[in-house]
Amino acid sequence: MNIIYMHTHDTGRNIEPYGYAVPTPNLKGLAEEGILFRQAFCAGPTCSPSRAGLLTGMAPHTAGMLGLAHRGFHMEDYTRHLASFLTRHGYETALCGVQHEVAEAQIGLLGYTRNLTVLNKEQEHEAKDLRTAHIAADFIKEQHDQPFFASVGLFNTHRAKADFPETSHPVDPRYVMPPFPMYDTPQNREDMAAFTASAAVVDQCYGIVRQALEESGQWDNTILLFTTDHGIAFPRMKCNLLDTGIGVSLIMHVPGMEKGKVVDAIVSQVDLFPTLCELSRIEKPDWLQGASMVPLMDGSADEIRGELFAEVTYHAAYEPMRCIRTKRYKLIRRYTDHHQHVMPNMDDGLSKRFLVSHGMREQRTQQEMLFDLYLDPIERENLINDPAYQEIAEDLSRRLLGWMKETNDPLLETAEVPLPGGAFATPIHELNP
Repeated sequence: MNIIYMHTHDTGRNIEPYGYAVPTPNLKGLAEEGILFRQAFCAGPTCSPSRAGLLTGMAPHTAGMLGLAHRGFHMEDYTRHLASFLTRHGYETALCGVQHEVAEAQIGLLGYTRNLTVLNKEQEHEAKDLRTAHIAADFIKEQHDQPFFASVGLFNTHRAKADFPETSHPVDPRYVMPPFPMYDTPQNREDMAAFTASAAVVDQCYGIVRQALEESGQWDNTILLFTTDHGIAFPRMKCNLLDTGIGVSLIMHVPGMEKGKVVDAIVSQVDLFPTLCELSRIEKPDWLQGASMVPLMDGSADEIRGELFAEVTYHAAYEPMRCIRTKRYKLIRRYTDHHQHVMPNMDDGLSKRFLVSHGMREQRTQQEMLFDLYLDPIERENLINDPAYQEIAEDLSRRLLGWMKETNDPLLETAEVPLPGGAFATPIHELNP
């Protein structure tokens, strides 16, 4: 079958299919026609590491992607990228729109047979994303002698420097609720209204791709997955290992599978590579660290993993963290002596400015955190020193350390992971990236 990987920046789960007041009717239609994963998580809540994890099926540090590609970080072996892998297995592979796995000058390393992004000359973010969708639609409608894989990447819902891009879908901030648990203020409502308008562009772009699949007769022969890299670009979300940072939307249309299915089992984006291999009947490569989600799709299993892991090493600044999450519990550990929020790793915007003006920079952070997600789903009650949870903390700690050893985590070898040659980072005491 053909494969379309449609992805956004910084959307988290804040769209209509997950119950949020962010109108995205086309994506709601995808959920009704496909499978909605309610407990999907990225491998790292920062742009390049998350995508490297998804597109190699490995932990970001195993893939070598410890920071942002446009800041000089890179994967160790680009032949393990999904596009390169599928090209070797007879797929026509097309890059259309945003990618964040390699510097722009090195796109050829990704292994796509066609780079359609060069056809897009638009400068404004909404127009650029709409053009991306139309270019993808034209590609879908072509005559194809091989099965195709298309990566359709959108800039929205990313902030443009500090604020969300202006769009033709204005939202009245008087009637918007800021993302929980942000305080309900005019600034935060305005910020969320702008995010909601940005999400409308994403929804419009998906509608264009969906229509092209229908008109070309390819819908019933195409796996379509919609996802994002990590949580939304608000404080304590993106670049955090709380569920607001690592939780992602993941909706898949798979021909022949039950429509309108909802899956509550925990899954990681590293599970997508082996899933696509199984669905496409391609032998899985030996580097994969994820598990196929097909048993969850066809109902032959209720779960495929007992835990998942996520990480941050570098974003704008150095902030090494690792976590293990089971269905009920999460352990987060920081590997630094810095005991305050790393402000450059928080995108600038109205919501950040509100918190900074009210003392966020003076807050102290905790180095180790344990949460009982059934009793505390917003992850505010740290149980790490609670005797009733000591055995759980010790068990999660052992499992986290075992994963770090198994995946060759560089944090086990050095007190501070050095910058690779040519990469740069922002000092941790700065305010903005």
